[in-house]
Amino acid sequence: MRILLAANASYAPPRGGATRSNLVWMDCLARAGHQCRIIAGASEEGAELPFHHSIALSAIAQPAVRVEALRSQIREFAPDWVLISSEDLGHALLREARHRAPGRVVYLAHTPQFFPFGRESWSPDGHAAEAAAEAAGIVTIGMHMAGYVSAQLGRAAAVIHPPIYGAGPFPKHANAAGGLVTLLNACAVKGISIFAAVAGRLPHCAFGAVPGWGTSAEDRRLLDPLPNVRILPNAREIDDILSQTRVLLMPSLWYEGFGLIAMEAMLRGIPVVSSDSGGLREAKCGTGYVIPVQAIERYQPVYDEHGMPRPILPPNDVAPWVDALAELTGDRSAWERESAASREAATAFAATLEAGAMEDWLRALRPVPDARAERATVESLTPEKRDLLLRRLRHRGICT
Repeated sequence: MRILLAANASYAPPRGGATRSNLVWMDCLARAGHQCRIIAGASEEGAELPFHHSIALSAIAQPAVRVEALRSQIREFAPDWVLISSEDLGHALLREARHRAPGRVVYLAHTPQFFPFGRESWSPDGHAAEAAAEAAGIVTIGMHMAGYVSAQLGRAAAVIHPPIYGAGPFPKHANAAGGLVTLLNACAVKGISIFAAVAGRLPHCAFGAVPGWGTSAEDRRLLDPLPNVRILPNAREIDDILSQTRVLLMPSLWYEGFGLIAMEAMLRGIPVVSSDSGGLREAKCGTGYVIPVQAIERYQPVYDEHGMPRPILPPNDVAPWVDALAELTGDRSAWERESAASREAATAFAATLEAGAMEDWLRALRPVPDARAERATVESLTPEKRDLLLRRLRHRGICT
């Protein structure tokens, strides 16, 4: 098979669970002998995830040029499947793929805030939602998100969890008596406000914050006054961070698709204290310390330096978080019980994953031609055709 993946996020390095998941899928497909290409955002500084040498990666800074590259690749590469990841906030890639590869589009539904549909969408778009609904297939990495897609779009989604964790055996990080209470991608939507409040209430406990794609200057300023919080550098290997971690804190306040890092920590015997937002409860696999929160419901029309809208944070009681951490850091037996339960549940989950699951699903998938996908969109036209359209509209007096 010839497989083309397009997204607006950086893939060198990958930013977040969605890009890491997609790269793992593409790596598995390439190792199975399929021809794979990726169109992504510009390369940035950070730890890269190695992938098969045969995968051609085009890292393009300008969004309009990425759309043009997608158009060219569909024409020249003639992919059997065009995978569009939800990291496509303006939905231009999805619309272009629908027009240029009708019936051969697969929508990778990772981040509900980026979907063109649903109650969590930052930029709902009827035409793009129609394109997603008409895709040959939709993929999610968890049952919770598949249910969300079904409820919000009226379309069934396949659940294919990426074999992202490796084969094991996984190291056990025995930090019951030391280590940090760690937050990754320390930012507003990931609950940095709760993290900072808890750190302030537990001054004798050591905390670690890892900046990520959502961390703004304002987020960093929130942590500056806290002497017991260390800012940790991004690491090439996740174990470089988890080996320093006593408890992973995930007080996420936006709607989570799954929560891959929760599973990665649990595989290493690290207790995870998380919110119940979105797919996080599913990621916790029945283990303890899942705390209900009032999730973000609205955003201001103000954007930070990463282009993220500023959330309106609802009030949340930090007492349950303080109590949970006080128990796990103050009671060795409580930490060991949760560590053992977490490792057992995560190991059982990881054992169900198959490297060839995406390949098998794509082989069984059939194109779904749709006459409506033949309709052109303005952004899909060449500059010459746009100029011709404009002249015709002016001639008819429709525009000036």
